[in-house]
Amino acid sequence: MDTFQVIVLALIQGLTEFLPISSSAHLILPAQLLGWQDQGLTFDVAVNTGSLLAVVIYFRRELWSMFTAWTGSIASGQQDEQSKLAWWIILATIPAVIVGFTAKGFIATHLRNIEVIAFTTIVFGLLLWWADRMTREGFSEFQVGWKKALVIGIAQAMALIPGTSRSGATITAALMLGLSREAAARFSFLMSVPVSLGAAILVVKDLIESGEALDYQALGLGTLLSFVAAYLCIHYFLKIISRMGMTPFVIYRLALGAVLCVVIFA
Repeated sequence: MDTFQVIVLALIQGLTEFLPISSSAHLILPAQLLGWQDQGLTFDVAVNTGSLLAVVIYFRRELWSMFTAWTGSIASGQQDEQSKLAWWIILATIPAVIVGFTAKGFIATHLRNIEVIAFTTIVFGLLLWWADRMTREGFSEFQVGWKKALVIGIAQAMALIPGTSRSGATITAALMLGLSREAAARFSFLMSVPVSLGAAILVVKDLIESGEALDYQALGLGTLLSFVAAYLCIHYFLKIISRMGMTPFVIYRLALGAVLCVVIFA
């Protein structure tokens, strides 16, 4: 990749990772539509790492409180709302881990294409619209419970399919289960931490074992730009979500899906 491609793809990742419009789809589409060489999973994980750093730093106080409460609950056996939330996040991560291990090769080989992205972009966009229309005041992330956490985790596992959107699927599920928009977004963002960290570790392990030569300059630049874009995206998304809801993102998904269908059938 040249520097221009690195900049474009890194900004795309950072701006779309936490919006319900699918960052994986937007990273695949330039290669499909513009004839660029597919940047591959290595670059995808590098820019995902930038987004991971953004959410960890943005929610550093919440994550630290959850971690200390969680470790304390293991030692004392007593639970508070922070430790319960930590346990629910761990539980919600399990489905994605299972699907990731068992279907990673199939997804990479058969589902990283424009046809799948067009379908999932439209279908999960409509589901997001329906869930957002049905939402009321809702409850907070501290009232999720293990059953709802598991359902949201299953939605996160489904989002391994390109075009689905991890944040879109988890926010949709959370809204359907009665969370407020803000709580659904926060729970989705917190859920991204263990999944993104695990994916990065596995890919780094594979790269070390393969001995593949890496373009560290491109990976470093991509990680930095993705971090900055993702941090700003989280900040402003949480500020405006209660006022505007999910409708703008639904419209965008449907428009993108329609354009992709034109490209497919043209």
